Amino acid sequence: MTLAKPAAGSTAQTSLPEAPGPKRNKIKTGEGRLAVMLVAPTIALLGLIVGYPIVKAIYNSFLSDSRKIDPATGQFQEPGAWTGLTNYKHWLLQQCPSGAGKTISCPTGTLGSQFWSSISVTVGFTVVTVLLETMIGMVFALMMNRAFKGRALVRAAILIPWAIPTAVTAKLWQVVFDPQGILNKVLGTSFAWTSSQWPARWAIVIADVWKTTPFIALLILAGLQGISADIYESAKVDGANAWQRFVKITLPLVKPALAVAVIFRTLDVLRMYDLPAILTGGANGTTTISILVVKQLNSGIYSASALSTITFVFIFAIALGMVRLFNANIVGTPGKGGK
Repeated sequence: MTLAKPAAGSTAQTSLPEAPGPKRNKIKTGEGRLAVMLVAPTIALLGLIVGYPIVKAIYNSFLSDSRKIDPATGQFQEPGAWTGLTNYKHWLLQQCPSGAGKTISCPTGTLGSQFWSSISVTVGFTVVTVLLETMIGMVFALMMNRAFKGRALVRAAILIPWAIPTAVTAKLWQVVFDPQGILNKVLGTSFAWTSSQWPARWAIVIADVWKTTPFIALLILAGLQGISADIYESAKVDGANAWQRFVKITLPLVKPALAVAVIFRTLDVLRMYDLPAILTGGANGTTTISILVVKQLNSGIYSASALSTITFVFIFAIALGMVRLFNANIVGTPGKGGK
């Protein structure tokens, strides 16, 4: 078979068929306007409920809590005068007013001197509790994922602590760690567990791990439920032992659920307030950043606004970093150097 040649002076155009693929439905102008009209009230409501308090707190953070003398008039200014970055210097640089417009390093024991220590306490609680809860939660999830008689009862028993309100949990463990409490009765001692720094910190860690480990276990269990049993059967046929199946199959497939659990718990612990506030009152080196904010509210709302803004930026930065980290390594978002 011969192909006809194109006539002289004519141009031959070869058109390739379009590659098959899903076609996007174009949104018509009327539909786009309708979508904006439907979403606009929700956005406006969120802006009013969430956006306004944030903007108001940031503005208040630049105002002064104390009465000052106006250099121009020589009269006292009421609280609320513009003070610039003074409140931020008070917390970040630990500068306190000393009179005559001068500042000194905040004396030990004052709220201004407790900022960085409260940050370290909060981060310490976060690292220790999330690590312990993740490991114990993984064990609980693997246990609840097995088929055995009485599994429903075991699941209910494991999840009960998560259903108890945090304030009730704090009072419960306060009774346990009391010098005349249950723990000392069992051990035959009269040790005051919350009266010194490290025992008080470990008491909070134990209470928080007991309370919230079921949450991580529940999320991990949801991930385990999505793994087909055929994969494990194939691995057994290939000679993989229990540890190899856990490392090569369970961990990679449960990572998305595990990442969500770790992110949620990290952000939750960074905002920890009620458990240490009830259990120890923030004493003996257990003052978290949220407790410090509430204490400062009794001294000055504008300085507390600056501290709240710093806390917001601190937690937001950690949240953003964790989301980007887990999104790149677990979900597999393509990027520079990615597969």
